[in-house]
Amino acid sequence: MERYLLVATFGALGAVSRYAIDGWVSNAARGQFPWGTLVINVAGSFVLGIVVELTTSRLLPHPNWRVALGIGFLGAFTTFSTFTYETVRLAEDSAYALALLNVAAMTTFGLVAAVAGLLLGRAL
Repeated sequence: MERYLLVATFGALGAVSRYAIDGWVSNAARGQFPWGTLVINVAGSFVLGIVVELTTSRLLPHPNWRVALGIGFLGAFTTFSTFTYETVRLAEDSAYALALLNVAAMTTFGLVAAVAGLLLGRAL
């Protein structure tokens, strides 16, 4: 039961953080491209890489921390469903180049961020 409460609590914090950061980035960037979702998912991929590396091989804290941070906070912070929805909306609006750019950027930068997070976690 404790893990469920941790996931719920940290999930709430992750969701609120995503909402705030997406609003801030989207207002600053303006335009049709979903910059907020890109920033959130890339940042989340980076942080998850660090969390996974540190909590599986370096710090070895209580397993509940990995669940709270990885599944709770970062699970609610990042958003695959919003990424796919925004890509479909761009295509429906005939912004095909932006839709393809969104897929390419999310995939490329997300993977690079995850690897960078793992490498940083190993270096710490």
